[in-house]
Amino acid sequence: MVSAAKETQSNAPLRLGMVGGGKDAFIGEVHRFAARLDGHYELVAGALSSTPQKSRESGEVLGLAQDRIYDDFHQMATEEAKRDDGIDAVAIVTPNHMHYPAAKAFLEQGINVICDKPLTSTIEDALELEKVANKSDALFILTHNYTGYPMARQAKEMVANGELGNIRLVQAEYVQDWLTVEETNKQADWRTDPARSGAGGSIGDIGTHAFNLACFVSGLEVESLAADLQSFVPGRRVDDNAHIMMRYAGGARGTLWCSQVAPGNENSLKLRIYGDKGGLEWCQEDPNYLWFTPFGEPKRLITRNGAGAGNAAARVSRIPGGHPEGYLEGFANIYSEAASAIRAKKYGTARPEATQFPGIKEGMQGMKFINACVSSSAENSKWVTL
Repeated sequence: MVSAAKETQSNAPLRLGMVGGGKDAFIGEVHRFAARLDGHYELVAGALSSTPQKSRESGEVLGLAQDRIYDDFHQMATEEAKRDDGIDAVAIVTPNHMHYPAAKAFLEQGINVICDKPLTSTIEDALELEKVANKSDALFILTHNYTGYPMARQAKEMVANGELGNIRLVQAEYVQDWLTVEETNKQADWRTDPARSGAGGSIGDIGTHAFNLACFVSGLEVESLAADLQSFVPGRRVDDNAHIMMRYAGGARGTLWCSQVAPGNENSLKLRIYGDKGGLEWCQEDPNYLWFTPFGEPKRLITRNGAGAGNAAARVSRIPGGHPEGYLEGFANIYSEAASAIRAKKYGTARPEATQFPGIKEGMQGMKFINACVSSSAENSKWVTL
């Protein structure tokens, strides 16, 4: 039985820190929006840039106290762990190569980590981080935000309930066009630099999202794959397009196409799953709609919070059907699920049974996917196990 005082305390906003996400950083602002959307967090500390001066300037703009704007994340992890009012969690929103050292520093101090994907820039760092995370009492949450969309949860529930029957085919694609020509902006600069992005270009940046979503909704794990990676832009050192065939445990087959050089596509993440009883189709650019086709029957449209939508979608929806929910809300759902788990650990209360978020396991699966894709393509698209 939780006391009234403890219950009031457990509903207070969690203290959040941030590593990266300073001025001109797109994803940092997205994480801040998501963290505060449902009132679960208050940003109180940060090491917001690799440059101390820029970190200080960014922290001041965000209204952080001077003594909680840090020059680097090592200092931040050490000092915050000492404070009685230290952070409950840290959001890591840096380029990929900094995920491992930053996450390690906070996990070793017992501070919960909410990290952008992919897990790390190399499989070696990922394996080391897995050891640290498993040893730490702190939680590790990976922000594969598309698993937070209500209709992605709806699709997962329908698959799990057997409405598609035995799954045979899983088709995922994530297609953009913003790297069709050589770019010079900050976002393109680090994403096309293997020293910061890792060996995977499009497969690491967006392919891991498609891979994660396919596994999340289908409930299946990929056993092996054959990948054909391309770098179409002259001089580009990482892939900007990939075609991948996948074999799932249990006999299902899949394909995944990711590209950042397909003109006319802005953020086209799509998932199709087919079983012996029916099929599902979902598109992130039209996220409130899920198409379901029982075999031999007309195609049916299920809408978020509309007729036919179930509890899995409803618990992560905020507004009535017909009002669009999407990208920021999907991110916020991951943050809200994480808050439930962090509060349960902090106050010794039961974690809500339906709470779910990607963690170190899903991060490792993503890194194995990237590693297998690179290895397969280097050997003329040879089949490689994960």
